Amino acid sequence: MNRVPGDAENAHSSSVESCPSLRDVHSINPVQLMARIESYEGREKKGISDVRRTFCLFVTFDLLFITLLWIIELNVKGGIETTLEKEVLQYDYSSSYFDIFLLAVFRFKVLILAYAMCRLRHWWAIAFTTAVTSAFLLAKVIISKLFSQGAFGYVLPIISFIVAWIETWFLDFKVLPQEAEEENRFLIAQDASERAALLHPGVLSDGQFYSPPESVAGSDEDSEEKQDSEKPVV
Repeated sequence: MNRVPGDAENAHSSSVESCPSLRDVHSINPVQLMARIESYEGREKKGISDVRRTFCLFVTFDLLFITLLWIIELNVKGGIETTLEKEVLQYDYSSSYFDIFLLAVFRFKVLILAYAMCRLRHWWAIAFTTAVTSAFLLAKVIISKLFSQGAFGYVLPIISFIVAWIETWFLDFKVLPQEAEEENRFLIAQDASERAALLHPGVLSDGQFYSPPESVAGSDEDSEEKQDSEKPVV
């Protein structure tokens, strides 16, 4: 005999539990959602996110920094022209730093092409450049005679190795996750705006509001008093 009230209480509790979700949907502000969607669309039109632009700047810094160190090394060895001819035209794998400079150029071209021009959203391009850089530098350090040429024998390979791995870390832990999170937020906001449009079909825009002219307070009373005063006195 008590099962019917119990079932009614369970149904009532389940309906109460479902109310917060409906309340949350009804509490959506369409204006805020449209502003958020427009901001996301503006970022898409901009073409490249801020964090990806920072990554491309760091890749450019990598090339310029390695180039600067190589030019300093050419000057230290006795002049740019003489050392440049020796390291480029008379290239020797065991003693030349020209290949480390070419390695920086290789990283710059591949990464800018993949992540700035093609706007790739995968890690395979930087994994390829980092693997090539690491393997080449390890082989060069083991086989070559760079350590016998002074401080630059240590500086250039170590800095090139560290910068390549910093680029990998920055892309994998900053660029790709942040862009994926922004895309998910955009999809959620777009879905919420569609729900809000279904739940609030009569929401008016700013240009559709109409305010009737204000009536003068007590106008009816004034008109009645005026009519009484205009009546002829008998």
